[in-house]
Amino acid sequence: MKLFTRQLLAITAVAATALTLAGCSGSSSDEVAAKAPAASDLKGEITLWHHYSARESEVITSLVDDFQAAYPGVKVKISDQQEDTKIAQVAATSSKVDVMITNVNNTLGTLCKSMVDLQPYMDRDEVAEGDYQGIFADLTKYEDKRCSLPTTSDVYGLYYNTDLLKEAGYSEPPKTLQELETMALKMTTYNADGSIKTLGFNPLIGFGQVTPATLGQTAGAQWMEDGKASVAEDPNWTGLIDWQKAFVDKIGYDKLKTFSAGAGDEWSADNPFQTGKIAMSLDGEWRVAFIADQAKDLAYATAPVPVLEGSGQEYGGGFAGAADIGISNKSQNKEAAWALVKFLSHDTDAAVKYANGFKNIPTLKAAAESADLEVPDTYRTFVDAAANPATQSSPVTAIGGTLTQGFGSFWESYQSGDADEKKLADGLKQVDEDIDNALSLRGAK
Repeated sequence: MKLFTRQLLAITAVAATALTLAGCSGSSSDEVAAKAPAASDLKGEITLWHHYSARESEVITSLVDDFQAAYPGVKVKISDQQEDTKIAQVAATSSKVDVMITNVNNTLGTLCKSMVDLQPYMDRDEVAEGDYQGIFADLTKYEDKRCSLPTTSDVYGLYYNTDLLKEAGYSEPPKTLQELETMALKMTTYNADGSIKTLGFNPLIGFGQVTPATLGQTAGAQWMEDGKASVAEDPNWTGLIDWQKAFVDKIGYDKLKTFSAGAGDEWSADNPFQTGKIAMSLDGEWRVAFIADQAKDLAYATAPVPVLEGSGQEYGGGFAGAADIGISNKSQNKEAAWALVKFLSHDTDAAVKYANGFKNIPTLKAAAESADLEVPDTYRTFVDAAANPATQSSPVTAIGGTLTQGFGSFWESYQSGDADEKKLADGLKQVDEDIDNALSLRGAK
């Protein structure tokens, strides 16, 4: 799924239309409560739109086949490989979409007004928020409306090459970012011309999965307070950036950029962690499947993401994102649509099949605890982290991925120059101002 690489798109003007053109609200609680729970004699045709392709799309199709076997009167038409922004537009302006699977952090803030409130259906059919682990039940609400339910999640952790750590005299992975830095510097080797040969860890923002969102969790850093951007006010952001910038400077920005440019494509068999060019890497649970397919002989292990000393963040979690599923409020067959939503998000066997097929983390507690979930030790790290209270995500807002992109641009620029306390403070204030302006503009549309 790789939510924060493949799907992290700015919410465009097209998607903004979705917010303002959202139609009528869903059925009232009384109307839903008056109906019997969704039964096997449901009839009609519904559409499912999602952004997956290739193998992942095949998994969704297989799950839909299972659903149709349980509900033979319902035919599901699938529209795959649809960008989240297009789904938002179509759901807001037509009845072509009944059920949609999207990326929470990208589009839920835009889509929610176009979606049915699922709470009445959940109350009637005894689907509880507590059935889902960790942060995912809260993450799939927006402004207290139950717009959607979680399906699978991406959770980030630390991958480390056990052979390279052993050669450097280490038997355990780092638990703090300061330990990570010390170990990484010791494991970094250089060619005769001074260029990097093997890198302990690449701290550059913009390299692989090293982003403000994924690093922010390591310090428990906050994005928003009372509806306003607050990155400039949270000392944990400043502490995190100071740590990262000093780490970059110890190796050399230009050396890191040159190494990164030739390190190998992240999504190919030439991934630098898989080829042994990098000893430790921040990545999602999906990398376990990549390694099994592309680097079977790699000696590695996984651990929770290290935390910033002094931040107060507890060790054991990681950054998380989720795919969510919901119903368009223009759906003409909401009961059948709800039956599909409930099946894909709350049926234990379906959730296990979903997670095993995607190699992502199930959000349903019963699925995470199922004996049928394929859980090698390297994958168990991420299952456990998903339920850990220290795991967090970037907030769901009406501007989607735009929330984090401006911060990333500033940080990439800042890491390339001299450390400057005033430049950092002014830059973070500008990040806040840009986020607040974007939110204000979106609210005025």
